[in-house]
Amino acid sequence: MVGLDHGSGSYVETETAATSARNSRHGLRLFALYLLAYVAFVLLNAFAPAFMEAVVFQGVNLAVVYGLALILLAFGLALLYGFLCRSPAN
Repeated sequence: MVGLDHGSGSYVETETAATSARNSRHGLRLFALYLLAYVAFVLLNAFAPAFMEAVVFQGVNLAVVYGLALILLAFGLALLYGFLCRSPAN
């Protein structure tokens, strides 16, 4: 078939050790941030369930809002990680 040849099948490593180290640091920091938010969610649910039952928005309790916020935070942190790691380290 014409037009399906995209070059050789060999992969050339273009990421330097400095870039890889920087990206790892970014990833670990963002993971730590998410881990803190998630641990707070679990601890609040375990030790303060009455607090998490509080209605915060049109009949939706805090546990549901916090859970949705965790999902959105994960997506936002993934976008931030992609933004931070888009260029090679100098």
